[in-house]
Amino acid sequence: MTALPILFYLLAGVAYAVAFVRRSSVAGRRATALMAVGVLAHTFMIGMQTMAVGHLPLVGTSGAVSAFVWLLGITYLYTEYATEERAMGVFIAPLCGALQWLPFASGAPAARPRVLESPLFTVHVGSLMVAYAAFALAAVLGITYVLLFKEIKAKHLGFFYDRLPSLHVLDAMNARAVKIGWVFLTIGLVVGGYWVGTARQVAPEDARLQAMSFVDPKVVATILCWAIYSFHLYVRRAPGWSGRRSAWLSAAGFAVVLLNFLPVAYFFSRSHNF
Repeated sequence: MTALPILFYLLAGVAYAVAFVRRSSVAGRRATALMAVGVLAHTFMIGMQTMAVGHLPLVGTSGAVSAFVWLLGITYLYTEYATEERAMGVFIAPLCGALQWLPFASGAPAARPRVLESPLFTVHVGSLMVAYAAFALAAVLGITYVLLFKEIKAKHLGFFYDRLPSLHVLDAMNARAVKIGWVFLTIGLVVGGYWVGTARQVAPEDARLQAMSFVDPKVVATILCWAIYSFHLYVRRAPGWSGRRSAWLSAAGFAVVLLNFLPVAYFFSRSHNF
């Protein structure tokens, strides 16, 4: 069961690639169906894990990655439904399949320590996962914007020009995704800071809670993400900062998100390793 979401995400990626290259509406509909089945299988898997351990499987990096992939799939399907545009699926579906391999390889979800039973912890992690899913979508939109911009600038209108939305549409979708992500990231940071203060009173002996500070690598990386996307929203209002520069900022911000998610969380953080 745990491998089914990966299988459907990867199959959807293949179908989206066929639809993208051949501009086939039939392949596109099949790709959407496979992506939806992948999200449903992922939802069922999370539900089964919740029943098995008695709580949402958000504990540990593998649980967070699985929640991120699930939310990314939902976010993408909503975007596809709202815009009737499937071109982004060729990037999103393989990303979901690749990232979901990490929690699959990690096995059963981790047990939840008593200190993580607070609803604030769930709000903290859930908000960050929504933010990261929105940032992933913004990064994909930014990269496709750059690809299309280069093709138009070179006056070789062909592969991407025929298959991607217009630059204006990509830029507007990028801005919307960044705004949503920034709001949830801000909520996650504020709630997380408050939760740490209350959790230290519940479990003062927990060394991981005591290690949580502004110098913890994961906290530093998260604040850096917030600073990048805050700068992104601020400079978009300045002349010359929308479009390509905004797209590159989205890609740079998500690169920090991935570093925070994987190497920092796995190897460097002494506090976020519940």
